[in-house]
Amino acid sequence: GLELSHCVGANSLGPAVPWRSGGPCKMKRVRTVFKPEQLERLEQEFLKQQYMVGTERVDLAATLHLTETQVKVWFQNRRIKWRKQSMEQKAAKLSQFGVIQPATADSTDIKDQEEDTVDVEL
Repeated sequence: GLELSHCVGANSLGPAVPWRSGGPCKMKRVRTVFKPEQLERLEQEFLKQQYMVGTERVDLAATLHLTETQVKVWFQNRRIKWRKQSMEQKAAKLSQFGVIQPATADSTDIKDQEEDTVDVEL
């Protein structure tokens, strides 16, 4: 869950600093580990819709015994992963046709490339 680990002791690198609390020591948020059943359900919901809001998110969180924040953050991270995979697939398909996407391009580069581009069904 969204638990905080114990204080970082004297063996840590650097001085103890409060983390989101008025306490005398540095606290670190423990990473949420989802159960396989929770991940399966979250993935099913993501396939239906990429954005989970309002009562749907509250209901899903309650069903999975998670906090609403955990569900919200999972969906945010999953959308990032989805976009990254989409971009990689698009780049792979374009490279099959010899179309190279520039890392950066200004307006003159785009005008020059428009004549050389090939429309590809992705």
